[in-house]
Amino acid sequence: MAAVLSHAPLAQTCAAASGILRVQEEFKRGRSRRDRAAPALKCPMETHRVPQEQRERGRGEDADADAGMKKRRAAGGVQPGTEAQGSGRSGRSGAEETLMLELRRLVQEQVKGSSWWELRGKDCTILGLAFVALVPGFLLLRSSSLLVFAPALLVLGVCHAVITVKGAHLSSHSSLSRSPLLNRIWAVFFIEVRSVRCGAFSADAGVQAHVKLHHAHTNVLGLGDSSTWKVPSLSRGLYLFIAPLAVPVITPLVALAQLKHQSVLSSLRTLLMVSLGLWSHFWILVRVCGFCSVPSALGCMFFTRNLFSLPYIHVNIFQHIGLSMFSPDQRPKRIFQMSHGVLNLPRNLLLDWTFGHSLISCHVEHHLFPTLSDNMCLKVKPVVSQFLKSKSLPYQQDSYLSRLRLFFHQYHELMVLAPPITELVGIQ
Repeated sequence: MAAVLSHAPLAQTCAAASGILRVQEEFKRGRSRRDRAAPALKCPMETHRVPQEQRERGRGEDADADAGMKKRRAAGGVQPGTEAQGSGRSGRSGAEETLMLELRRLVQEQVKGSSWWELRGKDCTILGLAFVALVPGFLLLRSSSLLVFAPALLVLGVCHAVITVKGAHLSSHSSLSRSPLLNRIWAVFFIEVRSVRCGAFSADAGVQAHVKLHHAHTNVLGLGDSSTWKVPSLSRGLYLFIAPLAVPVITPLVALAQLKHQSVLSSLRTLLMVSLGLWSHFWILVRVCGFCSVPSALGCMFFTRNLFSLPYIHVNIFQHIGLSMFSPDQRPKRIFQMSHGVLNLPRNLLLDWTFGHSLISCHVEHHLFPTLSDNMCLKVKPVVSQFLKSKSLPYQQDSYLSRLRLFFHQYHELMVLAPPITELVGIQ
């Protein structure tokens, strides 16, 4: 230590000061007291030793730190120079923000300035109207006139789609209430009971498959790549136009098969709720609507639950399959992953009301901010689209018919063969 301090002016000053202090201690307190005070006199010299050594090797450590930071940014999916562009960083002051953090800040400003009606009110009202419309729909089924009976079937079909698709989707993302308990109740109600309609997957399985797998690993091969929608053994005509009609029959069977992965209590609850949904719907058709035979009641259930089966399957494959797919080992950052792997369909009055904006015209916004309600996704849509375009990121949109033609003509490449892996050069 003496060799190091002999070359440091600051250390020499500290040594001189310590000598003066030692003389004073000897004079006032004697030699015995000086021995106990000597260790404390070393503190000024020891505190200056570490900064001195750091200054001698500082450049090397700073260079290593910079190199490590660059490696971590590259591993995290930030392109060199992109973080400065996306964060709005001014010079060396202020904390660095990623593109996603900046976009989240802009969206959060929209959320904070929104009323309850905008946050949840509109979507809750649409769901409420769907329940209210069930009453005249069931009552009109009692008519023997085809002009009355047919519109009643259509009304019940629309109500079924609103409740089972829009309601189940929003409840799975906890978008209907601020209360975790209420969100849990809504999830069980919409996903399992589905009002007077047919129940399906358990709430736990639905949230696990959709929120924790599909949303967390969007377009990542083997995780959230939408491969569960693929049936390579079916021809394109059968898959696109016939097979979706079997969804109301297949869904409860698949749900029962999934029960083996659930706890005993969860399985019992799901069986009870699914049975309640089936029985209540059948009971209303027989007792209230006046269906005299079991086949006619089952036929009505099948028709109303199948009215939107075709667009339901189409929407689920159109907005992800055929876009960029990523390797689990080299996935990009979230904002790059969603902007390259998600597509919006144009606004459609019927589908927007039945499925919700987040599944149709605001699917990109929904994947970036999955807890927002349908109405809020529509409200932040201009902010998100403008931001992505200003950062030279894709904001993908295509029409329903265009996607249908693509899947019809390239069905083998899209729905049979394994998708190619996309590597975003300079981002991953």
